[in-house]
Amino acid sequence: MNLTPPSPTPPSPSPGAPSPTPRDRGARAQARGIWPLRDHPALLWMLLAVVVALVHQWVPDATWLMVHLVLLGALTHSIFVWSTHFAQALLKTPDALDSRSNQSRRLTLLLVGTAAVMVGVPSAQWWLVVTGAVLVSSAVIWHGLMLRRRLVHALPGRFRITIRYYLFAAVCLPVGAAFGAALALGLSQSWHDRLLVAHMMTNLLGWVGLTVTGTLITLWPTMLRTPMDSRAEALAKQALPILLIALVITDAGALAGLRQVTVSGLVLYAAGLAWWARALWVPARRRPPREFATASVACALGWLAVGIGTTIFLVARGQVSDSLGTLASIFVVGFAAQLLPGALSYLMPTALGGGPSVVRAGQKVFNTLAALRLVIINVGLILCLAPVPSLVRVTVSVLVLLALAAFLPIMITSIVTSIRAKRALGGGLPPLDPTARVERPPSALTLAQSVAGTAALLVAITVGVGLDPVAAGLGGGARAVPVASVTPTGETTRVEVSASGMTFTPDTVTVPLGNRLVIDLVNDDPATTHDLTLGGEKTSRLGYGEHEELVIDVVSGPIEGWCTIVGHRQAGMTFSVLTQGAPPVAGEGSDASADHGDDAPADHGSETQGDLSTVPLLTDDPPPVIQPIDPALPPAPETTTHRVTLTAQEVPLEVAPGIWQQRWTFNGQAPGPTLHGTVGDVFEITLVNDGTMGHSIDFHAGALAPDEPMRTIPPGESLVYRFTAERSGIWMYHCSTMPMSSHIAAGMTGAVIIDPPGLPEVDHEFLLVQSEVYLSSVADNAEEATEVSADKIAAEDPDLVVFNGIANQYDEHTMQVATGDRVRIWVLDAGPNRPTSFHVVGGQFDTVYQEGRWLLGGPGGASDADGDSVVDGGSAVDGGSGVDGEGTGGGQALGLMPAQGGFVELVLPEEGHYPLVSHLMIDAERGAHGILEVSD
Repeated sequence: MNLTPPSPTPPSPSPGAPSPTPRDRGARAQARGIWPLRDHPALLWMLLAVVVALVHQWVPDATWLMVHLVLLGALTHSIFVWSTHFAQALLKTPDALDSRSNQSRRLTLLLVGTAAVMVGVPSAQWWLVVTGAVLVSSAVIWHGLMLRRRLVHALPGRFRITIRYYLFAAVCLPVGAAFGAALALGLSQSWHDRLLVAHMMTNLLGWVGLTVTGTLITLWPTMLRTPMDSRAEALAKQALPILLIALVITDAGALAGLRQVTVSGLVLYAAGLAWWARALWVPARRRPPREFATASVACALGWLAVGIGTTIFLVARGQVSDSLGTLASIFVVGFAAQLLPGALSYLMPTALGGGPSVVRAGQKVFNTLAALRLVIINVGLILCLAPVPSLVRVTVSVLVLLALAAFLPIMITSIVTSIRAKRALGGGLPPLDPTARVERPPSALTLAQSVAGTAALLVAITVGVGLDPVAAGLGGGARAVPVASVTPTGETTRVEVSASGMTFTPDTVTVPLGNRLVIDLVNDDPATTHDLTLGGEKTSRLGYGEHEELVIDVVSGPIEGWCTIVGHRQAGMTFSVLTQGAPPVAGEGSDASADHGDDAPADHGSETQGDLSTVPLLTDDPPPVIQPIDPALPPAPETTTHRVTLTAQEVPLEVAPGIWQQRWTFNGQAPGPTLHGTVGDVFEITLVNDGTMGHSIDFHAGALAPDEPMRTIPPGESLVYRFTAERSGIWMYHCSTMPMSSHIAAGMTGAVIIDPPGLPEVDHEFLLVQSEVYLSSVADNAEEATEVSADKIAAEDPDLVVFNGIANQYDEHTMQVATGDRVRIWVLDAGPNRPTSFHVVGGQFDTVYQEGRWLLGGPGGASDADGDSVVDGGSAVDGGSGVDGEGTGGGQALGLMPAQGGFVELVLPEEGHYPLVSHLMIDAERGAHGILEVSD
């Protein structure tokens, strides 16, 4: 069936419809050319999606933005354009029913509304988001009304069912948009998850899904240039009510929080889709997809099925919020980003018109490197979804992005080629031959491109493995272990050892002297990685379900082993090899074998033991701090919903002038980013584990059951942590993965500041997070940085105590204020072990706020004598006088235990240098020291 634009010959008017005018016929012929408002926005949105993907680390809400640039931007615009086109092609109604100028106004409304949403969400301007959503919904409703008008005025004919698919799809988008707008209302985590599922499914399976299924009934065989299945119209009619009922059940179950109902709705939708797909199977079997257009659409439909199946699995487990990245990859990259290029590869040359030769010329361009691109996109996406090392995922995803982005210059080239071909024909418009075929690439060329695509992916994998060999399971090469004078028996003892929690099972094995020992280590811990070092040999770090053999060629005596990840050995994750049989020769027995474990190759988790007390860590003439941390506290954003992504990363950082340590961080900094808001604000935190071990997060600023949001996630996974700040104060957040002391001491901590009600403005506001540093060795550069010492943590023997991650940094980079300025200094003791007594030498505090209560001063005046003047997070009870009743009371130190915080305020009346310290003086000497520089 030919679904190309109707010929200029005027159709017979339908009863009651306006008769076509010369202007209608001219507009129809003109539509077979360039129409900027029709042709350019989709290209613009796709180009912006590529740009955001390239710079996503610096773009707020980058994942959300990429998803909506493709789905709400490019795909929704294309749905507007092509559903109108197919409605006209099928119904053959006069153009006066929906003139080009009318369509242009509708497309403009959609473009403005979409742009408002795209700007409003990242900038947290919710009035702009709501305005944009209203404009988009209005455009969609208008679009649906025009489609219905065409349907009413059309003569009876086949495939009117396609238009009904479009009408129901147009109903879905405003409903889905309403669900999406409700997500910004700061609801509880439970309601947020319910609305999220309803929003996603209504828009994806309703607006997009119904449009696609309605269109492909006729477009698919047309693209394949083969007759359609005789049952196609009947199957489409039968499938539509199934799909609609399934959507209602899915949304109802999601909003009611009934997972099984939601799952049943999704399963029913999948069944309706399978019933509908029978109409596509016969044409595809008769003429299999061999061009880019049809192959890309086929791949997109395959990923749609995968996406629905994955959604069913995640909904059943209640993990949709935590797996948005996976779903976005499947639905956006696998489905939408292949469906749209595939359809446009066929439709754009057809819409430009110009006759068979022109159309063939334009469509031929789209076959450029078709097999290469499809292999990279689809196999690459499979790799990105697999549990591969993070750097492998990065290199492969870059290659996939390039393959997707290649469509844009190819599309531009096709348009240019079509225009030149039309000009070469003198501008004539010979009738389009629906049987004309596009030249297909030879099989040998297709095979060569497939091989090239596979090779490109292998290169990307190799680069990723080379950048992070440990994460890829490539430890150091095996080296010979000194063997005592024990005669090899030629026998092999083999044992399977499971690593889970903080134990090896079994944790002991008895081996005859002289035997060869083979340990098959398997990680059964879904939350984190583990390894084993034993007798000078070491496995790589193993992810959940991975296993690796560790071989000791000749067991010459007892051997002790352990997991080298920091803190795991101290938590009891050790392994013992006992021996039986004649003892080895004196001097070459068990002691020698035990030494092998101490000589294990250096690793991220191994500790270089030794006494650092004689090393001058802090000198009188220190080198400059390379990247000091700005202590100034920015004001709280005006938005009431804070969306933040925290990425767990393990990176070398400076912990004292010229001294480096391998730090475990949130977003590559220690302490992590400071979150600042007011009472009632909602915080939506996405934790992404880009490290080599399990990590988690715990926000003291929110009150909720820790079971799910605070769980440990393995490398490569993510979760969403959502809480409402109901009480004011300065709150700690930190990694809560065991051993917690090691994760906190390594740098995985930060502050959340919720301003007390009525907190007055001051001239300067600073934040100091005090923590401890435990060194395994002294490294003067990033390349030699070693991990935190779990032994020193257990012994409570810190090498440094620091403000904002670097010892004494504010001696060099002083905190500068002017005389007479009111200064507020927030202080959080992140620990993990040491308390603090914060003091400004030469200054006196006129305001002291500790753990949610005013000890001195406050918005309503000074506190009572007993300091018990606080209700509801910070208002003075009576606004009374100071301690002595005359307003003359003051404070000298703010005492805090680990995980406690508060702030002090003071005014320094004369210029000078005022040290700020922990008055536990040994800690001040360890680096908890800075300078408040006051000038006129």
